[in-house]
Amino acid sequence: MATTAQKLKLMYLAQIFETETDEKHGLTGPQLIERLAELGITVERKTLYRDIKCLKEYGYDIEKYQRAPVEYGLASRKFEKTELLLLADAVQSSRFLTERKSGALVKAISKLGSKYMAENLRKRLHVEGRIRSQNETVFYNLDAIQRAISAKKKVQFHYFKYDNRKQAVLQHSGDYYVETPLHLVYMDDCYYLVAWNDKHQGTTNYRVDRMKDIDVSEEDATSNASTAEFDVKKYQERVFSMYGGDPVLVTLLVKAPAINTVIDRFGKDVDAEAVEDGSMRVRVKVMQAPTFYGWLSTLGTNVIIEQPQSLKAAYRTYLQGIIEQY
Repeated sequence: MATTAQKLKLMYLAQIFETETDEKHGLTGPQLIERLAELGITVERKTLYRDIKCLKEYGYDIEKYQRAPVEYGLASRKFEKTELLLLADAVQSSRFLTERKSGALVKAISKLGSKYMAENLRKRLHVEGRIRSQNETVFYNLDAIQRAISAKKKVQFHYFKYDNRKQAVLQHSGDYYVETPLHLVYMDDCYYLVAWNDKHQGTTNYRVDRMKDIDVSEEDATSNASTAEFDVKKYQERVFSMYGGDPVLVTLLVKAPAINTVIDRFGKDVDAEAVEDGSMRVRVKVMQAPTFYGWLSTLGTNVIIEQPQSLKAAYRTYLQGIIEQY
């Protein structure tokens, strides 16, 4: 055992630097020798310094800190502290992850930093009352979809929705859906599969965490002009909350208070022209759907549909329907 450990000395030394040191925390020469001894490795001071030099030549950013006493520490690593914090924050605030999976991922992320950083990550963020997915199979579903896309095969799965008793009910009479996967989209804290549906000759969306028994089909994926020309960026720009609908080119008059919100939603490259009163006229293609109307209503009188008149009438009907409920 001791002989094997001796052969792995440099690897163990690198591991000690990665887990126990950073730019603020170092170890002295005697402390490093002690840590190695705990692993069954004997090393002299001169040999230790040669090993440190060897690790530095390999690419480890090991610094000698002129403290009392002198310490050695890993000054930088593949991920900076702020990058690890961003990763951990993204994981812990993602509702599509279960509590167990979120904890496991944060633990894995923490191993990319020192033990001091790991402790900071564990304490830093707690999302109180965060609604989380109850479906542990999301990662397996994502993997199956990616494999199907790579193999240019269709994907088959069961799909469920909740009823008024909060029970998961299989759709499609319990039969498998068999669709051509086009792209995975992350929107509103959930993953969606954008798929081509042969029956309706168009795209449709599925919440990945509501998919069950997913597998790569033996059937080849549909290939046509629509699937070949599918642009996920443009698709995301015109859908709202991944709710399907008919695409329509709309002209919006955007008043000054809503300009930032509209640019945030459609991007800075949106087709727009300035109006003398400080407003902005925007032309953009959107999906005609209740989710678009819902977004529009949050902006009140600051965004007005100018064209087409048919969409304007549909939006008026949508608002009247809400009023009649009250």
